[in-house]
Amino acid sequence: MLAVTDRSITRKMITETPVGRAVAERFVAGDTLESAIAVTRVLNASGMRVSLDHLGEHVSRIREAEAARDSYLACLGEIARNDLDANISIKLTQLGMGIDNGVAARNLDEIASAALGAGTTVTIDMEESGYTQTTLDLYVGAQSTYGNLGVAVQSYLFRTAADLDRVVPLGGHIRLCKGAYAEPKAVAYQTREEVDASFDRLGALLMETPGVKPAIASHDDTRLAKILASSKHRSEPWEFQMLYGIRRDRQAELVAMGHEMRIYVPYGEAWYPYLTRRMAERPPNLLFFMRALIGG
Repeated sequence: MLAVTDRSITRKMITETPVGRAVAERFVAGDTLESAIAVTRVLNASGMRVSLDHLGEHVSRIREAEAARDSYLACLGEIARNDLDANISIKLTQLGMGIDNGVAARNLDEIASAALGAGTTVTIDMEESGYTQTTLDLYVGAQSTYGNLGVAVQSYLFRTAADLDRVVPLGGHIRLCKGAYAEPKAVAYQTREEVDASFDRLGALLMETPGVKPAIASHDDTRLAKILASSKHRSEPWEFQMLYGIRRDRQAELVAMGHEMRIYVPYGEAWYPYLTRRMAERPPNLLFFMRALIGG
């Protein structure tokens, strides 16, 4: 799926046709911060929290990393100005990780400090396994200083249980997801059954762990049911997290049941890689796109 969508003809069909753009708007809040803020207001009015993500990753120049930093500072300013129930999610390769980790650390510090001033938090997304160690190192440094960050962990990586031993004592929030990158068998589970079993184990572990806020990121009803069962004896806060535009009825149902729900809302011009990853992750998303494309 990812190989097909990387072809120029497929990219053109999705990015340069009215149908492709219309479908993208189902999963992406728009190209601008203003459109993301408007979507956030609607979701907040529906009882849902938001995590805003200015799309982009793997910049190649320091000035691009600085521009990404500035876009997140602007986003935090709008969150505070509009009194929104929202935080931000960031990718460290967008802030310079991999080019100059010192620059990435400084950019992260500025964002974390601004988030404190805005009364909100920052979630660090996890990227490909080659960046996992550096991501965690940068997270530990910033969280130890500011205390208002969280980090994503991926159930398909063998190392994740050990990584939790390191980050849990720092508090914050821990987003548990399955993982969205193609990883080699040397570092990651390869079958759905193995990834799901790891997700269930780690989810139960987080529910039993005081001092952190589990953020369970899944649209899988079986995984959700297991989390709901393991959460019955938890007295500390936790939340579900789902992607904007995916399983909207289920999101509303969980909110109606009294559960905290945070919607991951991406925005910005770099939406194509995000959209194709969502289609590759979940076949119903691809079917939705194909039906729209043929007018069904």
